[in-house]
Amino acid sequence: MEIRPSHRELGVRSGFLVVMLVLAFTVSAQQQKQKSQNVPDAPTPQSSESLDDLASHVTPGQGTPPETPDANAPQQPAGASTQQAPANDVQRTPPEVAAPGQMQKEITRFRVNTNFVSVPVTVLDKKHQQVAGLTWHDFQVFENNQRQTISFFSTDAIPLSVALVIDQSLPRDVMSKVNNSFGAIQGAFTASDEIAVFTYSNGVNNPTVFTAAQGSRLPAVLQAAKVQGQDLGAPVVGGVFYGGPRINNQSVDPNLEPGRSAGGQVTPIMPKEVHTLNDAILEAGKALSTRPHEQRRIIYVISDGKESRSKASYREVVRYLQANQVAVYGTLVGDSATWGLGYLDKLKIPLLPFSPDNILPRYTADTGGHLASEFSQNGIQRSFAELAALARTEYTIGYYSHVPVTDSRFRTIDVRVLRPNLDVIAEKGYYPTATRFNR
Repeated sequence: MEIRPSHRELGVRSGFLVVMLVLAFTVSAQQQKQKSQNVPDAPTPQSSESLDDLASHVTPGQGTPPETPDANAPQQPAGASTQQAPANDVQRTPPEVAAPGQMQKEITRFRVNTNFVSVPVTVLDKKHQQVAGLTWHDFQVFENNQRQTISFFSTDAIPLSVALVIDQSLPRDVMSKVNNSFGAIQGAFTASDEIAVFTYSNGVNNPTVFTAAQGSRLPAVLQAAKVQGQDLGAPVVGGVFYGGPRINNQSVDPNLEPGRSAGGQVTPIMPKEVHTLNDAILEAGKALSTRPHEQRRIIYVISDGKESRSKASYREVVRYLQANQVAVYGTLVGDSATWGLGYLDKLKIPLLPFSPDNILPRYTADTGGHLASEFSQNGIQRSFAELAALARTEYTIGYYSHVPVTDSRFRTIDVRVLRPNLDVIAEKGYYPTATRFNR
């Protein structure tokens, strides 16, 4: 028999289900409310400034104004900034540009800092003429392949301290041209320049210390420096004079007899040439190291560039010059200045295949100097004024080195000009010694 629930039982069950549904809904609502409390509110929209007043906030060509520096941030010492410009960026902060006639005063003020580096720079065009009118915007300076910020720039002419080095080991005919050109030396320099004279052959002489370029002492010293030169001639290997002078057909000196007592032929031994150019440049550099830094230090060499039997080596002499900011200029004469060699030198083609013992081009290249090759007397005289003008009217670029002052290693310098078809002449680098930075 089938038993069916009564109406009362059905009502109780229905009520129980309704209560359970209400409880489940309440719990779900409370959980949803707790989750919603953990979600942060959306940001309140901010009112943007009007774009109609941009002129008061942004200057055309300059961008937004710089932020005000934090007063609590560490500050750099005055005049000792080491910030470097990016290699591919344009320097935007202008350097200190000396007013006309203020070069000596300004560069002296900068050189008080022990990490300030001053670089004289000459710029030439393809016709080998000096280029004027450049500004600091046209240059970039790299030290140890790192771009430097130019802190000082000047185009003022600088007085010269010149150590004139005269080669007295030249052949007789070349020495005659050099002697006759001495009269043009004094006219190549100004009243603010000073000159010391050094001569060399087998050893170095210093006829005068630094004296006024326009004074009466210099012409007298140059006149006393004139010598005949050397005339080695060709070796005698036969003929009536072979074996030396004779009296009654007897040799005056038995040692000159061919083969002496053994008879036969001998090959005469030519004496070795002596050209102590390294020693002369070193002595001139030592004299220049004591001159004021407000004057440009120049060694001017008149020589064929031959070097032999010096006590000092080329490497140690160049190091001394680079440590004391001394540049070597020179006039090549004799065999090293024939038309072909002089032309190749101006094209910066090494002279070594033609004159292996000519080291003067190496000196000028490593110290930021300049070289002229002249064969005639008129050319030698003309080169004095041209090279003196180049040295006096160089651009002067200054920067603060990023290398610590305690690092005594050689630092390379690379000066570039941002214009096409121009050549830059500057020193290749320097040693950070106390004599260079002690201003």
